[in-house]
Amino acid sequence: MSEERSGGEGDPLAGAAILVVDDEPGMRHFLVETLRPLCRRVDEAATAQAASVHLKARQYDVMILDNLMPGEKGLDWLIGQRAEGGFTDTIMITAYADLQTAIEALRAGVSDFVLKPFRSSQILNALRRCIEMAALRRQNMLLRRELETGSLGRRRRHELVGSSAAVGQVRRMLERVSKVSTPVLITGASGSGKEVAARHLHWQSPRAAAPFVPIQCGAIPAEMMECELFGHARGAFPGATTGSEGLLASATGGTVFLDEVAELSPAAQTALMRVLEDGMIRPIGTARDVQLDLRFVMSSSKSLPQAVQEGRFREDLLFRINVIEIPMPALRERGTDVLELAELFLAEISLNLQLPRLEMDQAVRAAMLRHDWPGNIRELRNFIERSLIFGAFPLDTLSTVPATERIPSLEETERREILRALDALGGNRSEAARHLGISRKTIDRKCAAWGL
Repeated sequence: MSEERSGGEGDPLAGAAILVVDDEPGMRHFLVETLRPLCRRVDEAATAQAASVHLKARQYDVMILDNLMPGEKGLDWLIGQRAEGGFTDTIMITAYADLQTAIEALRAGVSDFVLKPFRSSQILNALRRCIEMAALRRQNMLLRRELETGSLGRRRRHELVGSSAAVGQVRRMLERVSKVSTPVLITGASGSGKEVAARHLHWQSPRAAAPFVPIQCGAIPAEMMECELFGHARGAFPGATTGSEGLLASATGGTVFLDEVAELSPAAQTALMRVLEDGMIRPIGTARDVQLDLRFVMSSSKSLPQAVQEGRFREDLLFRINVIEIPMPALRERGTDVLELAELFLAEISLNLQLPRLEMDQAVRAAMLRHDWPGNIRELRNFIERSLIFGAFPLDTLSTVPATERIPSLEETERREILRALDALGGNRSEAARHLGISRKTIDRKCAAWGL
């Protein structure tokens, strides 16, 4: 099969849903038979009214629309769809084209214009261009949004780093649920890597080729949350000079990560509940439902059951999102992962800032293992960045005893006491072993496991 008609992996058409709207049975049959072997879904409609029914039932990547149909012209109907909040990319086909029609089509948001009669290669190429341009627009919008939120400067990893048992358990849980679309709730302290876990889940899933859209629920004003999530029609509120498809629609086929979901307003929680139940959204200022295909991953550093008790979070929403809960361990519970992450940050940040890389000697590694890291991975990254800027590791800012009141595990206590003894005795392992009442071989084995 030629590249022109491949429809295989890597072809934009392979995952596309197409709606064909034309009153001529012969043209509909030709388009459907041409597209169906290449596309994920192809539906057809003989009238604008039938097309409206299809558009209310599901989301399409592209609509192929004939202009001259009995009753309402395709272009006039499309203008009405746009006014109601319709955002489906459209290729217009017509046997009669003049400059005025072309201008009106562009104003209505038509993506491409194909004149009848046309060859199958022409419509296939037009569809591929349309799908690729839509993907570029969404990527551009998401990149602009990341720039505005200041998150693009830091490389966003999509793989969990670390060889500890704690992070290995998280990795296994994520891989187990990666092939299904069940909502996942990732809990854990601030800075423990919940977004990285969500990205890891996305990249392990069949949705990896589609967008991953992170949404910081606490960063969007409550009064704008529904517009940001669900989109809006032109004129839906003062200043809305153009329509917007919204963040959820921009992620169609992919994964939406709602960071700190407890920060959602009551109205947004109600709307999210509906999306989770039936996959439908209604852009603000429209009477039109849009069917989405999304995977939701949510995170919270706060207790959602407590938020329910305090009346700040819907109980039914908690039940709906808490199908699978994955707790992220604190950095202090991940053993020598702190050293792996520190090495990664050293390489990444020194390259980013064009600064000489620092070497972590034994004293630095021991101090980092002793520290409790109450700010978790975020605190570690900031520590490495500060060290690179000043050209030395500020070890005096690291505590020698845990800052929290929690009861440490036996492994943490053992590591802390051995490292404290080594620090006090100038690294003399024999003296440290005698002081602690253990063998020198035990200290050597433990230090080797800790990378010292």
